[in-house]
Amino acid sequence: MNITIIGTGFVGAVSGAVYAKKGHQITGLDIDQNKIDSLKKDKVPFYEPNLEKLLKSQQKAGRLTFTNSYKEAIPDADLVIVAVGTPSLKSGAVNLTYIKQACKNLAPFLKNQAIVAIKSTVPPGIFQELYPLIEKHAKNKFYLAALPEFLKEGTAVDDTLYPDRVVIGADEPKVFKLLEELYLPYQAPIVKVNPETAQMIKYASNAYLATRITFINQIADLCEINGANIEDIIKGIGFDKRIGHHYWYPGLGYGGSCFPKDVKELAAYAKQVKRHKNLIVVIDKLNDARIPRLISSWETLVKGWAGKTVATLGLSFKPQTNDTRHAPASIIIPRLLKKGAKVKGYDPQARWSPPEKTAQFQQLATVEQAVKSADIIMILVEWPEIVKFDFTKTKLKKQQYFIDTRNRFQSAKLKKAGYIYQGIGNT
Repeated sequence: MNITIIGTGFVGAVSGAVYAKKGHQITGLDIDQNKIDSLKKDKVPFYEPNLEKLLKSQQKAGRLTFTNSYKEAIPDADLVIVAVGTPSLKSGAVNLTYIKQACKNLAPFLKNQAIVAIKSTVPPGIFQELYPLIEKHAKNKFYLAALPEFLKEGTAVDDTLYPDRVVIGADEPKVFKLLEELYLPYQAPIVKVNPETAQMIKYASNAYLATRITFINQIADLCEINGANIEDIIKGIGFDKRIGHHYWYPGLGYGGSCFPKDVKELAAYAKQVKRHKNLIVVIDKLNDARIPRLISSWETLVKGWAGKTVATLGLSFKPQTNDTRHAPASIIIPRLLKKGAKVKGYDPQARWSPPEKTAQFQQLATVEQAVKSADIIMILVEWPEIVKFDFTKTKLKKQQYFIDTRNRFQSAKLKKAGYIYQGIGNT
């Protein structure tokens, strides 16, 4: 099948490489010439395990090419997948500028009966705007479908090769048939629904996972008051098959490129349809308030940030990615600097600097360098390089605090070494 993917970011690059591996002819299209030039040289402009090697092999095999020309990429495509960004507006609602522009640009070059599948995350009902927009500029008959993505940064290649499910949103049997053929080799459950349902499945999936994170954080807050241990609670509730032991992450709340954006967009949608008291609206507010509340609590613990050196370990929003969007560090470090702290950061992949340049922040190359003179060690992300590090060997003679926001360390061992330990929902 000839497939063109518009947008060569995280979703587009991964999807294109995997579809090519499955034997399809893929063209990646992007208006960013620098990105196209980089991809042609097998260089991915972001960190994603196994992607660069896959891109290189598929370009070498001749199944994957990149261009910035709609005229070159669209005419032979049986399927055009739109995977451009849909960032949030200040109101929380989705910004549809890029997706509308892509639909307008692709329309004149569509072959007869081509399928345009929207993989970008968009609110339900948006096809009522996109279909007439494409139709106005198209010369041939086309079909519109929803093809939401469910990729996780850090495991995106495997998520695409071995999906939990494939969701297809369409109104025409022909569209279901072609897209089913595309995904049959993946041996995953295929969910066939109308476009609005497909779009809500994507939002509901991320909102539910965000809800689990927010819920366990609320329980952890109560544990810190009553002396219960959140990790033991997770173990105890997990034996109930309706609950399970998986996906409980007490900590700093959810971050990254998807959860904050998708929850805010769903909350904005709920308000738009007059459901202002929707649970999603509450989840969004609780997550936004979490880190500021924790910083205030820790400030009391360490007797003020001013004049203290803080080692912040982990600058990405989670392990195995260099994405710093809505990362805990990007929220915590500016607040620490404003309070008069000196911050030393470390991350094995991510690079980050404060919005305003300051000598009070320094990113270092190793964990050992970052903690060398720290009054406070703050674990923000559970990178293996951080979790496996033996902090008992770097304990200084002075009083040091160890704030473990991921609950990955043995508190007894650290206390024995002389640290004042603080976890999430335990002590």
